[in-house]
Amino acid sequence: MNYLNETIESLNKKLKNKEITAEQLTQDTLAKIKELEPKLNAMITVIDDAKPAENLDFSNELAGIPIAVKDNIITNNVKTTAASHILYNYMPVYDATVVSKLKAAKMTIIGKTNMDEFAMGSSSENSYFGAPKNPWDLTKVTGGSSGGSAAAVAGGEVIAALGTDTGGSIRQPAAFNGIFGIKPTYGRVSRWGLIAFGSSLDQIGVMTKRVQDSAKVLNVLSGADDHDATVSEREVPDFTKALNQDVKGLRVAVPEEYFGEGISEKVKALIKEQIKVLEDNGAIINKVSLPHTKYVIPDYYIIASSEASSNLQRFDGIRYGYRSKDAKNLLDVYVKSRSEGFGDEVKRRIMLGSFALSAGSYDRFFRQAAKVRTLICRDFEKIFEENDVIVGPTTPTPAFGLNSKTKDPLEMYANDILTIAANLAGVPAASVPAGLVDGMPVGLQIMAKRFDEESIFRVADFIERSNKFYEKKPTGLED
Repeated sequence: MNYLNETIESLNKKLKNKEITAEQLTQDTLAKIKELEPKLNAMITVIDDAKPAENLDFSNELAGIPIAVKDNIITNNVKTTAASHILYNYMPVYDATVVSKLKAAKMTIIGKTNMDEFAMGSSSENSYFGAPKNPWDLTKVTGGSSGGSAAAVAGGEVIAALGTDTGGSIRQPAAFNGIFGIKPTYGRVSRWGLIAFGSSLDQIGVMTKRVQDSAKVLNVLSGADDHDATVSEREVPDFTKALNQDVKGLRVAVPEEYFGEGISEKVKALIKEQIKVLEDNGAIINKVSLPHTKYVIPDYYIIASSEASSNLQRFDGIRYGYRSKDAKNLLDVYVKSRSEGFGDEVKRRIMLGSFALSAGSYDRFFRQAAKVRTLICRDFEKIFEENDVIVGPTTPTPAFGLNSKTKDPLEMYANDILTIAANLAGVPAASVPAGLVDGMPVGLQIMAKRFDEESIFRVADFIERSNKFYEKKPTGLED
């Protein structure tokens, strides 16, 4: 099965017409994963005995369609590691809400994708299981932290994969791998069963090659959940109704800060070409300012690391996961299990967060970061009073080389400068392929006001139909 030439609609048509059975589709998917994994390393766990649900009704387009799930999302009786040594053998006894919803829609969970450990990273090089490789160039990173999900979709292993986004972890790898990825509004999708990193920032979303496929999967994932008090109970629209529309009269904001210093000139030029396409087709382009953009990286790393230091206290070598064999007493169990079980980036963020929350630093750092976050939210609210969407580059550059930035955490953090603000503000955001720069994909980021994913799908689908990037195939897998 070559997913690069398929959509959910085309697969459903083949299933309906009995050109292929759901069992064959599952086996073909497993075979494709087996073929590509030696090159991509996109999966941590492949469910070799995966089987489609019984008595499938193909009037449901998602029935029988295989999907991959990021490995920080809990899956019943399927190993879930968060790409960490400390959870190398963790076998959950329940499904996350999003997994239960996929199963209720009769999709087939086919495997768990590679990622940065505990979703902490911008390149997926922090994985205990080794870095996934970019299908466009196997010497380049996939982005992070949902790098495995992006590579699996871009390489043609699966038609769709779930990712999570705390500061750009769906959009950045989507841009690097030339696929579509959407982070819905905070509170649109349940986080119950997601291994928490930054609880006020984390959001589960969808990664697919085609915009329409993400709309179909997000329809299923969205909505209230009794297990998660932060999920909105508002009615979920049919996101597919936003597809196949024009952009005439759409008010598009373009922040000057997203085209400033540090952004590749070639990336700027390509994104401006896509904005010109919107304008030529009737969109109203407005130049705006997000004045607090320069604060988003320090603000994010104080808030996210503080929340991470609290969330990761539960991994103590006592209840589940890795326990040091050299522990002589209870203190040894805690200290040695965590020291041996966590990677360097996770330790770095735990220490940063613990410091920011400490008695002598809370007012100077965490409290101030919370105030700056409010200012960032107000920036977005002001722009959305007069605009429907905000657009700009997703990343400052195309994908960079493996091991090229691992020794400089600050340089790595800078890759998220264009994506972090959407998480701090809780607004929906997506990346759609804009074209190629030096042979590597570049993404156009689209943001909208809270619970207005329809505007994002409308613009992304229009861009996709305009540039037809989906017709391009990744070059790194060519023999």
